[in-house]
Amino acid sequence: MLPNNRRFARTLLVSATAFILGAGVLSAQAETRVTYKSASAGTAYYQMGVELSEAIRTGTDDDMVLTLEESQGSVQNVMEVVARQGNYVFTTPPALVTRAAAGEGPFAERPSPRFEEIRGLFPIPAITMHFVLASDDGVVGLEALEDKDILIGRGTFGAREAERYLDLFDMTDKVRIANAEIGSGPDALKNGQIDAFVTASSFPTPNVIETAASMPISLVSLTGDQIEQTGAARQTIPAGSYAGIDQDVETTSLPVIAYTTTDMDADAAYTLTRTFWERREAMAEETAWWGGITHDMIDNIAGTLHPGAVRYYDEAGIEIPDRLR
Repeated sequence: MLPNNRRFARTLLVSATAFILGAGVLSAQAETRVTYKSASAGTAYYQMGVELSEAIRTGTDDDMVLTLEESQGSVQNVMEVVARQGNYVFTTPPALVTRAAAGEGPFAERPSPRFEEIRGLFPIPAITMHFVLASDDGVVGLEALEDKDILIGRGTFGAREAERYLDLFDMTDKVRIANAEIGSGPDALKNGQIDAFVTASSFPTPNVIETAASMPISLVSLTGDQIEQTGAARQTIPAGSYAGIDQDVETTSLPVIAYTTTDMDADAAYTLTRTFWERREAMAEETAWWGGITHDMIDNIAGTLHPGAVRYYDEAGIEIPDRLR
């Protein structure tokens, strides 16, 4: 039989070990893990995921951890809602959420009631149309593209929108569409192979920054009537976003939203939404594209908001449309 002091010491050791193990279990239980699916590695939207992950980790003192997963695109992100459980967050243009709920387009052959359980959280930088010209005029109208060789690409959102706009504004016969095999608009512009190119990405987009740093460029700014005719969301690229562009540029964009499902509990959705907005300015100081996010962009969300997100917006005094509640 152990002496009293030895028994006491062993009791303390066992108790301390149990406390440490118990604290570890409680810590593991307290940590909220979220899967975040956005885009393929190397893209601007994957980089945004990296930045958002760090912002959430910092803003919650490691209580919430975002794990990034590569994606082949927004359709895949939405489609995975069918099989995903728990805290699954993904990015997509809101129009795809509407089509998924209706069982239309790419979701026609695989309809699912799970699509009706998608809920919105907050906007992220939109896919913004840029018409870039080799010129030192700064901000120009659409007519500046006339009689120019322009590279619009092939098969992308930007290429489809550019083609649609040229047709909509009777410009198709007034420009020369450059060979789509030219791989890089910025390089082709610098080499004099083309007069202009179209790119669609969050702003300020790296390829336009690099082009503006090496040569004079101009950007097309659309009129209010032209933007209305496109039926797309209005987007302002603030003056100074690119070298030589000293005025605001009015263009269009495809909104992108961070969504989750009803599987995410209200506290997790509240914390994620609150931390995003609280860290947005700090993120913008590191990467400018976060600076374009405003509360007005919440209106672009399709479907309804997650109750946890609604709780944050109400608490913060941020007005949200009744249709999103």
